[in-house]
Amino acid sequence: MRILFMTATRIGDAVLSTGLLDHLLRRHPGASVTVACGPAAVGLFEAMPRLERVIAVEKRRLRLHWLALWREVAATRWDVVVDLRGSFLSAFLRARTRHVLRGRRGGDHRVAALGALFGLDPPPLPVVWTSEAHRAKAAHLIPPGPPVIGLGPTANWPGKVWEPRRFVALFDRLAAADGPLPGARAAVFAGPGPAERSMAEPVLAALPRGRTIDLAGKLSLAEAAAALSRCALFVGNDSGLMHLAAAAGAPTLGLFGPSPPEQYAPLGPRSAFVCTPETVEELTGRPGYDHRTTGSLMGTLSVESVYTAASGLLARLPAPLAAQ
Repeated sequence: MRILFMTATRIGDAVLSTGLLDHLLRRHPGASVTVACGPAAVGLFEAMPRLERVIAVEKRRLRLHWLALWREVAATRWDVVVDLRGSFLSAFLRARTRHVLRGRRGGDHRVAALGALFGLDPPPLPVVWTSEAHRAKAAHLIPPGPPVIGLGPTANWPGKVWEPRRFVALFDRLAAADGPLPGARAAVFAGPGPAERSMAEPVLAALPRGRTIDLAGKLSLAEAAAALSRCALFVGNDSGLMHLAAAAGAPTLGLFGPSPPEQYAPLGPRSAFVCTPETVEELTGRPGYDHRTTGSLMGTLSVESVYTAASGLLARLPAPLAAQ
């Protein structure tokens, strides 16, 4: 049995689709799977069981990326085609069954919309797949010692970025003698590329030397997932890393302002989110707003409110363990 799973370009949306893919693997234990996704998300699937291949779909002008993908998959007779991109391509593939996601269901969470495609309620939560090598590298980078607070100071557009100095102030509060994670170390995560690294640099420069682990842009997605699973807490902007942290099982607090948490909050019993006092509509409805160029819209999200939310998340979980 062969399954074609066409998922997102962006890392965050691809992570959110992993629960549905895991459901298919469990539902069809003899199936082999081909995944088509954006180049940035390829590493998410490298340790997935029964993976036949991953096809990187790089966007091209005039939608020519669909023609390139057609050349890769048209010759195969598929048992199941899952198209989360809502493309025309899936209609022309030879397949016994097709499941095509078109549009959104109102304000539902992305994961709920994916689950509805197969009538799954509740929908399956995102997962991560890591190998022994990924976990060994994570253990080397985050050796045994005091608990680790993961920080994700990057995002894919400026409006969602909380100020670097506030991440540093938050860490100082959390790791203080009277904080919930006294003596904790910091681990800073970011995606690949100079833009992500530049967003992380001010945080890295201000954190205490000797207690900071620089992982910004240095890990594959599977390695990052293994490292995130070793964190006692992860606090990050609404981003792919935030969703990866939640899927990896780290207690995860997402920071929201101009993006809707009802659609993109981190999911799971170890996850929570905190928002700016203003709504998405109030932030993005300002004159001259352009998500590509407008600066941070997270200025009214105070360190105190994030600290309170993080402390509340930790308080409802078992006592955090030191990194093992």
